[in-house]
Amino acid sequence: MRVVVLQPMYLPWIGYFGLIDIADVFVFYDDVQFVRQSWQNRNRIKWCTGKPIWLTVPVHRVYGQKINEVKIDDGSPWRNRHWECIGQAYSKATFFQQYRPVLEPLYSRRWDHLADLNMSLITEVASTLGLNSAKFETSSEFSVNGSGTERLIDLLKHLGADEYVSGPSASEYLDVDKFREAGIALYWYRLEHPVYPQLWGDFVPHLSAIDLIFNVGAESMHVIRDAARNAIQRDPRT
Repeated sequence: MRVVVLQPMYLPWIGYFGLIDIADVFVFYDDVQFVRQSWQNRNRIKWCTGKPIWLTVPVHRVYGQKINEVKIDDGSPWRNRHWECIGQAYSKATFFQQYRPVLEPLYSRRWDHLADLNMSLITEVASTLGLNSAKFETSSEFSVNGSGTERLIDLLKHLGADEYVSGPSASEYLDVDKFREAGIALYWYRLEHPVYPQLWGDFVPHLSAIDLIFNVGAESMHVIRDAARNAIQRDPRT
């Protein structure tokens, strides 16, 4: 069984959904430490000037909090501002009106916790992309021990995984030997970012996946899958 484990991020990029696409079980790693000014509570869209802008969810931050403990700061009308920015940036996109009903209701709701917002946005976008085969789990539902690679492998054992697919950035801190010892094959997912039709001038990569959806529509997963044909590589040490 192939498992992917990722932190719940805010409106993540297309590679995130490429990983959901290839997973049998996708786990939101929601009980690890929150990192300020990270993808956990912000992402980028392409603005009318042709440059990317940040959308940041304001939070009440307490040092050492886990992601699922972080509360959203509703002292400012951030939900209205985010949706207004999305609307201004993409109202002229070919598929904005078609997919607007998917996202707009989520910005009409009040959210207490960042993780709940992120996971709801991700699962709605995944469903819109037709990604219905992966089973979604949250790591906080399991009793796992340790830290770092040991904790991750404990989680994978709880799930009965024999394959784990990771993004390339984790190569800096994962202990590959522990995967071999646990009998779990480790794969790296290295997506070469595709170029697709986009508003407002020259192409800008690594934006939120909503940029792809509003511009390309139902063909979005074809774009991701074409780019991901050679993205999965097994680590030869496992």
